[in-house]
Amino acid sequence: MVSAVCLLCGWVLDLVFGDPSKLPHPIVWFGKLIAAGEHQLNKGSHRRLKGALLAISLILFIFALAWLLRTVLGIFALFIYDGTTIHQIPLLLYIFDILAVFYCLAGTTLIREVRQVFFALDRSLEEGRQQVARIVGRDTSHLSAQEVRTAALETLAENLSDGVVAPLFWLLLLGTPGMLAYKMVNTLDSMIGYHTERYLEFGCIAAHIDDVANYIPARLTALLMVLSSGRLKLLGFVRKYGRNHASPNSGYPESALAAILDCRFGGPHYYFGELFDKPYIGSNPRELSTDDMKKAVRINRTAEILMVGIVAILFCCFSFLPF
Repeated sequence: MVSAVCLLCGWVLDLVFGDPSKLPHPIVWFGKLIAAGEHQLNKGSHRRLKGALLAISLILFIFALAWLLRTVLGIFALFIYDGTTIHQIPLLLYIFDILAVFYCLAGTTLIREVRQVFFALDRSLEEGRQQVARIVGRDTSHLSAQEVRTAALETLAENLSDGVVAPLFWLLLLGTPGMLAYKMVNTLDSMIGYHTERYLEFGCIAAHIDDVANYIPARLTALLMVLSSGRLKLLGFVRKYGRNHASPNSGYPESALAAILDCRFGGPHYYFGELFDKPYIGSNPRELSTDDMKKAVRINRTAEILMVGIVAILFCCFSFLPF
């Protein structure tokens, strides 16, 4: 029951504040650890092995550190006497769990960023390109207005999986240590999991670990999006196009959103100066609009609420188990 309350508190904080730009953020620290390790190890021979050791050691380190912190914080408790019984309340532990949920969820900030892309594009194409460059890894300098909108909405769909559903999935399975370890997995993939000359060998294992960690959450995200639309027949579209992506997972939430908006995602993109010819998701190359963005945001929010509700209910059910 307490886990459900901590989850809801952390989620509400994310809804209200998003990522706190003026406060230290653990994901930034994760990035610094990865960058330092990559700088030291991504050279010479045996790069795949070095990259694997870096990825696995960082993931295990974050899980162990979070577990240790929770253990230590659980020792410090408030004692409240209600007249008959002394109750021990590990307040610091609860605060840690709430903050972990708050920092690991990334639904609100990405929605704000996607809105800003569309609003910037209404002012000028160059502003739209600059704004979308904040949230995508591809080269945005030559994107058309349609490609800017498409990139923003693709990222919105992927982020629902990576930034909301997957962290909550691992929270349910392994608690806040698992949630934080997942964020390290995801950060590793976003920094070194590219099929470029520099990262092809070094980031290979990190990318595979991310694929495994997101396998179920990505498909669950697509299901939640379709449920949010109220059109279950769209699952056929997701089954058809979900595999049309270089990633074994990203295609599923993208295909769900493409089905809901009746549009086309994917196609060739430049990353770090290299052209990647991605397959298309969907077959309707219609022009996207601000109304499509608003609809996508509504679907994202509804799917997010469904996922939070499911996890909270399961936590409450677990509290009644006899073990």
